[in-house]
Amino acid sequence: MGRILAIDYGNKRVGLAVTDPLQLIATPLETIHSQEVVAYVKAYHQREPLEALVVGMPRTLSNEATDSTSAVVGLIRRLRKELPEVPVHEIDERFTSRMAHAAMLAGGLSKKDRRDKATVDRVSATLILQSFLESR
Repeated sequence: MGRILAIDYGNKRVGLAVTDPLQLIATPLETIHSQEVVAYVKAYHQREPLEALVVGMPRTLSNEATDSTSAVVGLIRRLRKELPEVPVHEIDERFTSRMAHAAMLAGGLSKKDRRDKATVDRVSATLILQSFLESR
């Protein structure tokens, strides 16, 4: 069984999360620059075989595209082309940033750590991945 990698894509930063080999637990992985995401995922897949990718799809409350939706669609298209053997799933990412802040507050993270956008991106990716795992 391979791992599942989740991507919370932003124009500047990308939060990543990954499952354990049994696909039971979602764990924050890293925050990288958005231009490095495809190369990072390909290198990760060579080290740790991926069974699937999960990408958070940004939508508004009224389920319409946001400013970054087209960039995410482009990323998904590129991932499918570069890694045709790995299925790419889209999942609604509405409220993940707000839920990430709430989770960090509940987890006792300091105010300084909660303001760190890289941490928020990693936690958001973890929430996206956990949501995908629960939906299966």
